[in-house]
Amino acid sequence: MKTLKVLFSVLAIGLAISAQGQRGVRIGYIDMEYILESVPEYQEASTQLEGKVQKWKKDLEKMSKEIEQMKLNLSNERVLLTKELVEEREEEIKILEEEMLQYQQDRFGPNGDLDIQRRQLVQPIQDQVFNIVQEIAEAKKYDFIFDKSADVVMLFAAKRNDISEQVLRSINRAAKREEAENRREKKEIEQREELSVDEEKAVTEREKAVEDKKNERERLMEERKKQRDSIRDAKKAEFEARRQKLIEDRQKRLDSLAELRNGNNGGSGPPSEGEGDDGDGGDN
Repeated sequence: MKTLKVLFSVLAIGLAISAQGQRGVRIGYIDMEYILESVPEYQEASTQLEGKVQKWKKDLEKMSKEIEQMKLNLSNERVLLTKELVEEREEEIKILEEEMLQYQQDRFGPNGDLDIQRRQLVQPIQDQVFNIVQEIAEAKKYDFIFDKSADVVMLFAAKRNDISEQVLRSINRAAKREEAENRREKKEIEQREELSVDEEKAVTEREKAVEDKKNERERLMEERKKQRDSIRDAKKAEFEARRQKLIEDRQKRLDSLAELRNGNNGGSGPPSEGEGDDGDGGDN
């Protein structure tokens, strides 16, 4: 599938170049990986995410060690345990293994926390790069601009066509403008005051769309977390119910055995108080 995508892209570019061959075609490219590595905010957030990843890995390692220890204990104590206790231990181990696999899937699986947070980390910068690339392409009359780190294979790329530094400078300038928050806000207010009614409406709609998208992402993440917690709680409750039933059944059997033993001992026990009184009366 990836090969076909590359082939179609190359064919499309070739046809476009042929069609525009008389005037010449201007092509540029960016290196998204280089841009991301050069943005301090991305690096800081990436470091924080890596800290979370290490914590998740430690959690999985702890779960795995706990399960292995439980298996070892069961193996050593199996001959001393009843069948019911062995089954109870095995059931508990199975539930913990399922929880560990679910935790691994939630954190590192497709659409897991790592995947989602990486996309959230990269998306704002990608959006910014996309907008800047559009501006540069229109201003400098580029026909094509590629991402060097994406699927389209670039067998050769002259450095003079690399606009990554231009994009990065634009990002850095934007960051500096954000640092001067008060001045930026003042300028935005002035610019807003100069907009027409239609222009103001368009800007507001764009801002609302961005905010709605952000809120929707947060809502989906919260719902997913609640669903995971609900499934985990249900499994724990089910396990506790099964374990409690096993304990109650075992206690009933122990009580029955105790009653049987007490009944068997009743015929050979010491004489009752009434029997002792009859004997004394005969002597008198």
